Amino acid sequence: MRAARISAAALLAGSALALAVPAATAATADSGADSGSGSNITSFGFSVSPTTVAPGGVVTLQVTGCDKTATASAPALFDDVTLRGSGSTKSATATVGADAKPGAQYDVTFSCGGEKGSTPLTISTGGPITPVTPTGPVHTGFGGGVSGPDTTEVVFGVALAGAAGVLLFRRSRAPRH
Repeated sequence: MRAARISAAALLAGSALALAVPAATAATADSGADSGSGSNITSFGFSVSPTTVAPGGVVTLQVTGCDKTATASAPALFDDVTLRGSGSTKSATATVGADAKPGAQYDVTFSCGGEKGSTPLTISTGGPITPVTPTGPVHTGFGGGVSGPDTTEVVFGVALAGAAGVLLFRRSRAPRH
């Protein structure tokens, strides 16, 4: 009986760890930008959207978690931009210079107070990229991801739970040697 408790505890701990690792990884990825240098960690988040734009295209610059004056700059692409907004989320748009080199990657530097971080912006080789706004529901195939279990699944689950209950009941009533 003790081995069963230890196994159950180990399984529970393993499951908790398996669920915690992706969440920690996602939190690290969202905390700022990742230029690969390892020194780009900031106390505020920042982003450029879209991350690939054509020369002459418009990008949205955003910072989160910044209660001070926030700016963004990419001298080769656009002038310094002051981000505005309420609270700790601020944003602005900027037009990329028409003379930006297609295929090149430029760093956009964000500043919050005296703290700085940067993220890459790639210049595309085609025409301007415009975001597509969905106009209807997403068709995802066979379904099942949105609705609850169907009748067959419920019956099968109840049957399994009942069988497990009967097994445990019979086992607890069996004579011990």
